[in-house]
Amino acid sequence: MFFLLWASISFAHAAPPELRPFGQGSMKEVALAHAGKPFILAFWSLNCVHCKSNLELFGKLLKRHPELSLVLVSTDAPEERAAILVTQERYGLEKLQTWAFDDRFVERLYFEIDRRWRGELPRTYLYDASHQARTVTGKLDEADTERWVKNHY
Repeated sequence: MFFLLWASISFAHAAPPELRPFGQGSMKEVALAHAGKPFILAFWSLNCVHCKSNLELFGKLLKRHPELSLVLVSTDAPEERAAILVTQERYGLEKLQTWAFDDRFVERLYFEIDRRWRGELPRTYLYDASHQARTVTGKLDEADTERWVKNHY
């Protein structure tokens, strides 16, 4: 009985999902965490229509391929934490590693991520195991993205 009470209290007070600050050096941290493995790195924003289409696609892909390594980075400010997490939960992405831009000088982050990026959203990087990236700006094609996942996982 004591164990059940303790377990219910522990679960009731579980920590909310973490929203990690994405600032200078974060790109290197993400790459190191996925060294030698394929992964998808997706940048999105709360007010981006096509971003929501991509989030919906990522939710579908994770259901079909739970082994998929996906990192989401919101370009919204950390103050939007609640809305960011609610949006990810809406698409079944609440358990993913989640980041939010944490530098008001966003151009510096764009440059660190990709010297050719100027902030267009959505922006998705499909990294193979050797970390050669295929970049997609805009809405992802579902069949093409599914093929990429099947070829790399």
